[in-house]
Amino acid sequence: MRQLLRVYKITAKNDPTALWLAILGFLLVFAASFLIGYLVNGLGSLGFWLWILTGTLSAVLTFMIVMSRRAERNAYIQIEGQAGAVGAVLDSQIRRSWRASSMPIAVNAKSREAVYRMIGPAGVVLIGEGSSARVQQMLDDEARRISRSAPGVTIHKIRVAVDGGVRLYALLKTVYKLKKSLTRSEVSAVANRLDALASSSAMPIPKGIDPMKVRPPKRKA
Repeated sequence: MRQLLRVYKITAKNDPTALWLAILGFLLVFAASFLIGYLVNGLGSLGFWLWILTGTLSAVLTFMIVMSRRAERNAYIQIEGQAGAVGAVLDSQIRRSWRASSMPIAVNAKSREAVYRMIGPAGVVLIGEGSSARVQQMLDDEARRISRSAPGVTIHKIRVAVDGGVRLYALLKTVYKLKKSLTRSEVSAVANRLDALASSSAMPIPKGIDPMKVRPPKRKA
C-alpha cells in the first residue's frame, strides 16, 4: 500500500488530471450504484445498503484502475525517446497471443535507432524506434527480408517517436487494434520460422571455446 500510494503521489504530481479523472470515475460509479439501489429496493432497505456496499467497492476499484493506467502512461512518457524504450514495453506486458522480444532485430550502432518485431494475430509488426529517415529505411529492409522468408504474411510497420509517430504509451493499443490475419497455429509457425532463420544467420561460435573465458593474448616484451 505504501508503494501504491507513492506511485499515486508521483502520478498526481506529474499528471494533475489523473487524480481528477480517478475521482470522477469514483463518483460516477458510486452515484450509479446509489441510484440503482434506490430505484430497485427503495431507500433504507437491505438491498439498498448492499448496492451501496457494492458501489463503494466498485468505485474504489475504478479509482485504482484509472490511477494505475495513468501511472503506467506517465512512466512510459518518462522513458520516451531513450534507446531501448520500446524493448522495455515489449518486455513488460504482452498478450499471450503475441510473441515479441525486448531485443531488437536491427540496430544502427551510431544513432542507436532500432527495429523490434512482434508476431501475432495481425501478422508481423515491425516497430521502429527513432525519428530520423534512417528508421523508415531500416523498417523497409526488414520487411523485405521477412517477405522473402515468410511470403504471404501480412507485415505492418510502426514508427515510435514523440513527433511524427506513435507515442510509446499508445504502442500496444495501436498494435492490438490491427486487423487479424493469422490463426494461433499460423502465428507459431511464422514465429518459429523467423526465429530459426535468425539463428542460422548468426555467426557460429567455434566448438570447444567458451566465449566467457576467452582472454586477450599477452603482449611480448
